[in-house]
Amino acid sequence: MRVHEIAKQLEIPSKECIARLQDLGVEVKNHMSSVEETAVELLLGEASAGAAEATEAPASESAAEETPAAEETPVADAVEEEAADDEAAAEGDGAEEPAVDDPNVIRVKGAIVVRQLAKSLGLRPNQLIAELMSMNVFASITDKVDVEVGKKIAEKHGFNLMHERRTADHKPVIQKQSEEEEKEDAPEDLLPRPPVVTFLGHVDHGKTSLLDRIRSATVVDSEHGGITQHIGAYTVESDGRQITFLDTPGHSAFTAMRARGANLTDIAVIIIACDDGIMPQTKEAIQHAQAAGVAMMVAINKIDLPSGNPDTVKQQLQADGLTPEDWGGELVCCPVSAETGEGIDSLLELILLQSDLLELTANPKRRAAGHVIEASLEPGMGPKVNVLVTQGTLKIGNFVLCGPHCGKVRALINDHGVKVKSAGPSIPVTLLGLSGVPEAGAEFRVYANEKAARTLAQEATTDQKQEQLNAGRKVSLENLFEQIEDDKQIDLRIVIKADTQGSIEAIEHALDEIKSDKISLNTILAGTGNITVNDVMLASASNAIIVGFHVGREPGVDKTARHEGVDVRLHSVIYELFDEVKDSMAGMLSPEVKEAVRGIAEIRQTFSVGKGGKVAGCMVTQGSVMPKFKVRVRRGEEVLFEGNIQSLKHFQDSVAEVRESQECGIRLEKFSDFDEGDLLEFFQLEEVEQSL
Repeated sequence: MRVHEIAKQLEIPSKECIARLQDLGVEVKNHMSSVEETAVELLLGEASAGAAEATEAPASESAAEETPAAEETPVADAVEEEAADDEAAAEGDGAEEPAVDDPNVIRVKGAIVVRQLAKSLGLRPNQLIAELMSMNVFASITDKVDVEVGKKIAEKHGFNLMHERRTADHKPVIQKQSEEEEKEDAPEDLLPRPPVVTFLGHVDHGKTSLLDRIRSATVVDSEHGGITQHIGAYTVESDGRQITFLDTPGHSAFTAMRARGANLTDIAVIIIACDDGIMPQTKEAIQHAQAAGVAMMVAINKIDLPSGNPDTVKQQLQADGLTPEDWGGELVCCPVSAETGEGIDSLLELILLQSDLLELTANPKRRAAGHVIEASLEPGMGPKVNVLVTQGTLKIGNFVLCGPHCGKVRALINDHGVKVKSAGPSIPVTLLGLSGVPEAGAEFRVYANEKAARTLAQEATTDQKQEQLNAGRKVSLENLFEQIEDDKQIDLRIVIKADTQGSIEAIEHALDEIKSDKISLNTILAGTGNITVNDVMLASASNAIIVGFHVGREPGVDKTARHEGVDVRLHSVIYELFDEVKDSMAGMLSPEVKEAVRGIAEIRQTFSVGKGGKVAGCMVTQGSVMPKFKVRVRRGEEVLFEGNIQSLKHFQDSVAEVRESQECGIRLEKFSDFDEGDLLEFFQLEEVEQSL
C-alpha cells in the first residue's frame, strides 16, 4: 500500500502520514512510496488506539450515569473483588516497589515490544533500535526484547521498568476461581471414589478384547481391523463397587495426555500375552507407567492357549527387575483369558484391593472439575466432549469453562448411551453444550455464573496467545542449571535411544560411573531404534532430554521437539556422549566463591581532608594494592571495616597499582575511623568451579 492511500484511509495529510511512519522507524521518501503490510497494520492500530483513548473517558462517564448501581452484574462484582484482592496483594508486597502512580515507573505485562517500549520512554523507535544495536541486540520495531535489556534501557533514560511475568505454569482461569473453590476439602467431605484404570501393552496382546470381556460389550468388532482407533472411558461394577477403565490406543496417547497435565490414571495394568511374552512395546509401556508414577499391575493374557506359559512371562519380568508378588516381589500379576473369561473376577478383585491401598478419595459436594478424554464435532449435536470428572459433581445446567471454550451443560450421556442428570468423581460422561472443541487432556471447571465463564473464556484466549509468545523452554543441558537454582529440578532425566541393546548397556554402564551427591542421573527410558515422536512426548511429559547413539530421527521428530521444547542430542562416539553429559553436569553446579589475599599495608600516618574525611598514609608490606581490590581494616584481631577502596594515590597521582615496599595514600568508601598502626588487608573473591 502506498503512503497517499494510507493517508486517505486515515483522513490525514500525506505529510503527516509520512511523519508518523518515520516515527515508527519506516523509511519513506514521498507520498508514492510503498509501505509493508506490517507497518500499515501498526500505523492503523496506533490510530485506532488513539481514537479509542479519546472516546473512552466520555463513554465511561455516560455509561456510569446511565447504569444504576443496583444493576451491577455478578461478573462486575467478581471483577471488583478480584481487583481489590490484587490491590491488597500489591500493598502487602509493595514495601520495596515504587508506587503505581510514580511517573518514572513503566509497568509492562507480558512481552516487551520495541515499539511499545519506545513509546513509553518517549523515544522514536529508530532511536531505541540504534541503542539496542549498540548493546549488540538486533531487533526490529515489532520484535520483543529481553526483560533485563529493557530494564537497562529504561534506567539509562531515568525510568524504572516493572515487568509482570507470566510463568510457564500460569493458569489464569484456575486462579480466578472463587475462594470457596480454592479452599481445601474438609476431611469429613472426602468420600471413596472409583479407581481409574488404564490398560497398556504390546499391540494385539488383547487390551481391548480384555476390556470387552469385562464390560460385556462388543467394541472390537466395531473397530477397523480390530485395533482401537479412539480414546474412551467405561465404568463397570464388581462386588457392588465401580471401576473406571480408560481405553487408550497405546502408551503414546497415555503419555500425550499426561504431557498436557492430565494425570488421570490411578492404576496401570500392563497386558502381556503369555505366548509372546515381553515385547519392545511392552517394555515401553512399563517405562511410561513408571515415569507417570502410577501403581502398576500385570495381567498375563491368553492363558487358554496351549503354547502359553505364565511362568515364562514372570521370569522375563524378574529379569527386567520386576519381581512378581508370588515370587517374593511387589508386582501384582494375574493370569487371565479374554477368550474364556478365566481370571477376570480375580483381576477385578486385585484392582479393588490396590484401590483400597491407594485410599482414593474425592469431594462430591464441590463444583465439578476434570479433564477431557476425547472431543469431536458431531453433525446435529455440535461439540461432543468426553470428560472424566476428577472432583465434585457435574450436573445438567452447570456453566462449564474449558480453556477458551465455555457453555451450559445441555445433556450428559454415560458410557452406555443413557442420558443422566449428574456424574460424580471418576465417572466418565459425554458432555454437550460447549462452544468449541477442546483438545484432549484439557482441564474443565464449573462456574456459578455464565457471564463470568464467558468473560474468563475470553481472557483465557488472550492469555493462551500470550503464553505462546512467551512459551518457556523445556529442560536442556544449557538451562538446567537455572532450574536447579530455582529448586525446580534436582536430577537430570534422560531418554536413551541406541542402535543395539549392547550399546544401551554400555551407555548406561558409562553413565552409572558418574558419581555425584549434588546432581543425579535418572534414565526414564532406554530402547533401540530411531528417535520417535512418542519418545519426544515422553521426554516432554517427564521434563527430560533425549540422547541418541548411532540412530536417526523419524519424520516429525524435529517439528515435535521444537514445539514441545525438548532437547535432542545425537552422537556417534560413546565417549563423546559420556564427556558431554559429565561436563554439562559439572557446569550445572554453581561455582564456589573463595577469598584470595592480594596484599597487606600498614597505616603509618593519617591525614584529614575536608568534612571529617581521612586519608590513610600506608606502607605496602606484602603483595600489592589495586583500586579494584576489596579491603578489610584490622586492629589486632578485631575487624573494623570491610568494603571498597575509594581512591589510591602515590604521592599526588592516582595510580592503578602500588607494589610491596612502596608508600601510598588510601581513602576508603564510607569509613574513616582508622588510626596509625592499623593493618589494611586487600583481597579478591574468586569463583572456583565445583567438581561432581
